[in-house]
Amino acid sequence: MIVTLPVHQFNAAVKDGTAGAKLGKILEAIKPESVYFTEINGKRTAFIVVNLPEATKIPALAEPWFLTFEAEVQLHPCMTQDDLKHGNLDAMGKQWG
Repeated sequence: MIVTLPVHQFNAAVKDGTAGAKLGKILEAIKPESVYFTEINGKRTAFIVVNLPEATKIPALAEPWFLTFEAEVQLHPCMTQDDLKHGNLDAMGKQWG
């Protein structure tokens, strides 16, 4: 996931002392494997690695960010090397190549 936090909403949370608690509550709920905070295009941004066992879990991952901070959320499902090995690339190459 890539979560971009709007400047005004997050600044307000920092100023009123609730930013840390709000971030903690969301991260506790979504239980990420890892989180990295940075800046992208002048906005606070988090790269968050989560386990997505099925698409029905997307709202539980994204809505806390939308509702708490009006954040922009991008989801980019990824495969492990083992997942890719089981993806039948050779068969698809034969079919579509």
